[in-house]
Amino acid sequence: MATALLKLKTLTRSSNSPFIARNFSLVTSQISNHTAKWMQDTSKKSPMELINEVPPIKVEGRVVACEGDSNPALGHPIEFICLDLKEPAVCKYCGLRYVQEHHH
Repeated sequence: MATALLKLKTLTRSSNSPFIARNFSLVTSQISNHTAKWMQDTSKKSPMELINEVPPIKVEGRVVACEGDSNPALGHPIEFICLDLKEPAVCKYCGLRYVQEHHH
């Protein structure tokens, strides 16, 4: 077992190993073709336009914990957002806006 791990370690560190030298030109061309095709379609709204259509979410407290979605598999890491400012606070992951609802 130890000799197998040692061989694997030396294989990944050698300069002529196929694990080190990779060619990403095919992947890069596929990504740029997909992006160009997506940007040409003006009938669909951009993600930023879609998220800006969501009205700011009113919150009673001073701090909100944004997870992006109620389903953890579809959300993002928890972001705690302070709502002390007058303008809506924006989540850096999903772009949702939150505003403190004042009870004066």
